[in-house]
Amino acid sequence: MSEHLLPDPLVANLPKSVIIFGCGYIGTALAELLLASGVRVGALTRNLEKAARLRELGVHEVIIADLDSESWHDQVSPAYEAVVNCVSSAGGGIDGYRKSYLEGQRSILKWAKGRGIQSFLYTSSTSVYPQDGGVRVDETADTADAPLTGQVLCESERLLADAADAFGAWYVLRLAGIYGPRRHYLLDLLRSGESVIPGVGDYFLNLIHRDDVVTAICTALVHHSSVTSGIYNVSDDQPATKAELVAWLAQQLGQVPPRFDPEHVSPRLQRRGGRMPSRQISSAKLRETFGWSPQYEDFRAGYRGLLGMKKV
Repeated sequence: MSEHLLPDPLVANLPKSVIIFGCGYIGTALAELLLASGVRVGALTRNLEKAARLRELGVHEVIIADLDSESWHDQVSPAYEAVVNCVSSAGGGIDGYRKSYLEGQRSILKWAKGRGIQSFLYTSSTSVYPQDGGVRVDETADTADAPLTGQVLCESERLLADAADAFGAWYVLRLAGIYGPRRHYLLDLLRSGESVIPGVGDYFLNLIHRDDVVTAICTALVHHSSVTSGIYNVSDDQPATKAELVAWLAQQLGQVPPRFDPEHVSPRLQRRGGRMPSRQISSAKLRETFGWSPQYEDFRAGYRGLLGMKKV
């Protein structure tokens, strides 16, 4: 993500220094954009290959450690204006979720206390919402019945909210399903010639392109002194059913759309409890509060870029 996607006024008001915890799909793209914008970037990762990649990109300080430990606390330079925690699961089921999201958050908060951090941003997930039946869901929706993984995320969000006095501002961005370069599961299925997709296709997918996640993060960091702390959904606000997305992709590839097989559930869906809930995630609060809007306004715009197509 080396191309400049931020308007000049945003670039001019970015924090001078940002440390990123968890440099996977989102964190690495964020680091690239911040570096291209002249920001001093630090990063923590547990992965040696990712660490090497971050150094190649020009990240100023790269720490290799497990986030949930405190071994890294004394290794990090003290002067960062902003913190971004976009860690992903280390695997290992619900225990892995707790290790990465919950204990990792505790560790960062302990390290950050008293360091004069201007803003702390945490990327959570819209998977915290248990709602079904195609309803519209915003940040006021109840999360009490969230799945186990969603409960861990909610607990991690609360840790940050409870530590609010330690920071100038804090933001939780609940991300919809992320797609983008090197992450396009359904497109890969069609390209492989699959004629049957496990499960059903009649539920809504809520999506957001990787690059739009990164610009949402940067927009929040810029407005830390003027925008109220809190929770914000990040989606393209254009939910579509899985069947609709698959049919459109098949059309672009010149293929017959594969059929869905409700009698067979993929391992991917089994890990998520079977059938996915169907709801429509609203990001109106983010748009209205920050003035943010996605570059890729719906899945068609995003996948056209991935397919090398021009918008028609």
